[in-house]
Amino acid sequence: MNITVSVDEQLAQRASLAAKQMGKTLHQVLSDYLEQLAGSSRRNQQWDRFEARCLASTAKLEGWHFDRDTASRR
Repeated sequence: MNITVSVDEQLAQRASLAAKQMGKTLHQVLSDYLEQLAGSSRRNQQWDRFEARCLASTAKLEGWHFDRDTASRR
């Protein structure tokens, strides 16, 4: 699908230079952004389902607690 966007010429030039510094074209950057935007709602839905499962869980930790020192050991 082709999408036409109207922006200030100077903004487009600055954005194009920024994209070039990233090793991409402005088209690629905009496409990447749209993919992220479209995928974010799916990730939010997945997170909501995960959170609901966690909250509904009857699992017991049996005295276990988070210990920052243990967690940071390799």
